[in-house]
Amino acid sequence: MASVVAPSIVLAPGTWQVDPSHSHVEFGVRHLMISTVKGRFGDVAGTVDVDPADLAKTKIDVIINAASIDTREAQRDGHLRSADFFDVERFPTLRFQSTRVSGDAENLRVTGNLTIRDVTREVTLAVTPEGNGRDPWGGERAGFSATTKINRSDFGLNWNQVLEAGGVLVGDEIKIEMKR
Repeated sequence: MASVVAPSIVLAPGTWQVDPSHSHVEFGVRHLMISTVKGRFGDVAGTVDVDPADLAKTKIDVIINAASIDTREAQRDGHLRSADFFDVERFPTLRFQSTRVSGDAENLRVTGNLTIRDVTREVTLAVTPEGNGRDPWGGERAGFSATTKINRSDFGLNWNQVLEAGGVLVGDEIKIEMKR
C-alpha cells in the first residue's frame, strides 16, 4: 500500500482572503443514539495573515453565518436556527480567531478562540495543506482542511430530548471539518 504525503505549500506573505465560493464548514453529531446527522455552513468568510518566515506569527480570523446551516432537512434547520440552538436572531455569526500556530507546513496545529452564541472557548484545529497554485485568471490559491471536536454544551447549546428507549436525541460531541 502506497503512503500519501501531504503537499507542501509555500505561501506568499500578506493577507489572504477566505474564498466564500470554495469554503465551507461541515459537522457531524450523533442523532437518536443510532445515527449521525451531517450538515454544513455554506457562508464562510475571513482572512489569513501569513508570515511564512515564522508560522507562529500567522493569524486566522474566520466568520461563519449561523443562518447558513444546512442539514438537508428544512424543519431541523429551522430548529437549529432557533433560540434552542444557534439563536441566529441574537447571534448571527460564529467566529474563530487564532491565538497560536505551531508545527510546520505539513503538520500544523492552530489554536484559537471559537465563539458560538456569545460563548468563547479555546479549540485546537489539526490543519492539513491540500495544495496551492495559480488559477486560470492568474490568482494564487491555496487549499487547507482542518478538523476538531467540540462539546456543544460548552457553548450553551444545551437543548435535548430524552428518548423513550433511553439516551438522548442529540449527542454532545460535534465533529467539525473546515475546507478550503
